[in-house]
Amino acid sequence: MNSQKTTTAVSGRSTMATTNSTATRPEGVSWVLENFGLIWLDANIDESKGNYKQSIQDLRDVVATITTYTDVDQCVDYLTDIEDEKVLLIVSGALGQQIIPEIQACPQLDSIYVFCDNQLIYEQWARKIPKVKGVYTQIEPICKALQIDCEHLDRSMIPISFGGIDPLFMYTQLLKEALLEIEDDDTKSIKELVDYCRLQDAASEKTLEMIEREYRGHTPIWWYTGSYFIYSILNHGLRLMDVDIILKMGFFIRHLHQHIRHLYCEQQSGKITASFEVFRGQGLSIEDFNKMIQTNGGLMSFNNFLSASRNRQISLEKFARPAALRNVNSVGILFIMTIDPIVCEKSKILFADVSEVGYFEDTKEEILFTIHTIFRINQITRLQDNNTDRLWQVDLTLTSDDHHELNTITSHLRQAFHWTTGWSRFGDILIQLGELSKAEQLYKALLETASSDEDRADYNLQLGTVYNHMGQYSKALSSYEQSLEIQKIVMPQNHPELAASYNNIGKVYSDMGEYSKALSSYERSLEIRKIALPPNHPDILDSYNNIGNVYYNMGEYSKALSSYEQSLEISKVAFPPNHPDLARSYGSIGNVYSKMGEYSKALSS
Repeated sequence: MNSQKTTTAVSGRSTMATTNSTATRPEGVSWVLENFGLIWLDANIDESKGNYKQSIQDLRDVVATITTYTDVDQCVDYLTDIEDEKVLLIVSGALGQQIIPEIQACPQLDSIYVFCDNQLIYEQWARKIPKVKGVYTQIEPICKALQIDCEHLDRSMIPISFGGIDPLFMYTQLLKEALLEIEDDDTKSIKELVDYCRLQDAASEKTLEMIEREYRGHTPIWWYTGSYFIYSILNHGLRLMDVDIILKMGFFIRHLHQHIRHLYCEQQSGKITASFEVFRGQGLSIEDFNKMIQTNGGLMSFNNFLSASRNRQISLEKFARPAALRNVNSVGILFIMTIDPIVCEKSKILFADVSEVGYFEDTKEEILFTIHTIFRINQITRLQDNNTDRLWQVDLTLTSDDHHELNTITSHLRQAFHWTTGWSRFGDILIQLGELSKAEQLYKALLETASSDEDRADYNLQLGTVYNHMGQYSKALSSYEQSLEIQKIVMPQNHPELAASYNNIGKVYSDMGEYSKALSSYERSLEIRKIALPPNHPDILDSYNNIGNVYYNMGEYSKALSSYEQSLEISKVAFPPNHPDLARSYGSIGNVYSKMGEYSKALSS
């Protein structure tokens, strides 16, 4: 066999088939749909042998993506290219001694499993490497070790955002609303998810057929807590804001939330209970831990569905302490979460006891919170431990939606996003986060499946906004014009949204320096707004400002002055005396007078 690697799962749009149904990873494409993947390095791998095929099948019952190598250099190149996922490595004893000293410090490498014929030869040196989990002569114990490590990785990689540090935190409630208000066709969505996972080779055909056949036969919580790929892929998608995954799993997010809401109503109806504590043990990267310390006293959000336990000992011993010991690049965290049922009832913060509906029988003390639950960080304390100084306790208190600090942020943003819902709001949030390529990907995908002219107009409008932010003005102009043409068909000729489209087109022309075309579009926008809106509406003010800006850039200062003055007159009526728009109008007028050489008037403005 040559030294080229092979892989059993690919996240690309296209793959190159080989004789053993493996595929190479397209350049620049994420290699995995989960938070981790497995690399197997062994110079003596023989894919034609039955024991190899059986070993791959056993491993794939634990990890969806397995990439094999026989060449050390190619393996190292591949490993160091990975940025957003963690890597689990099976390596032969002989190659392990060669490669491990070189790669053991790689932050993306989480765990190493030495696979050899003779444990005694390799155990002595392997024992000195913290990331080496053991030396094995059979694949079965490796699979058992992988199961434990994969569970720890998924828990440690739950997406978290911190108030005042992560931009996503500001949008967390709006993102939640956007994802939960989408009404997709469930039957179609299930099939699309299965087809997508089949294309990406994200699970065995047996599992995919089971999901397609039996999805409605089990509860969403059963699927989420089960030993399938649902939890891991959803966790991965929400952590990276992966558009493809979120599009395909939007229906499941809604189903799971609805199931938690149903159980919450059943379990909490009529109950008046005191505050109680739940616990969660997990690993946390040093980067996120430092963010948590900076946010101490502030707010944090878990941006996936959040599982916790009523059993402190299990959370500490099974998850927090092992996380502290397993990786020098992370710390072990024991979250102690104080839950006030009155706050939950008032703010509709949903949670459910999943003991009767979970996949595993040992979940009798597990609580599952809905997506994007927010907590205040009260205290961070190091836990004494004889084996590590990286074990910490973090005390949290569940925070209501009407908390002043949070409510102020959310209310302001909700006004800014008032016209968008569902997928469009999700795209708008991506734009605000600066994730322009992801927003472009989203709107292109939505356009392919849009079922109405209104949706096509909306998605083209948003796509134009994305391209405008990217500085790709010709593409922005094309998208805006496509949106406008559809709007002309489905809307009255003086509808305000037509004015907004002309305004967007004018802005692109202005950015391109084509001022006469910009002026024409801005003037058409103003004509419609004068008919459709009250005389002192802020949008009319905006049109006069835009026209004034164009005249200013063209050097026609008297016309610019006239437009700015009309904008100022509306501002005086529409806004209070100290409003920023008044200052903007006076500033623009002052600039024009300065250009005209009338400096005393410029000073008075």
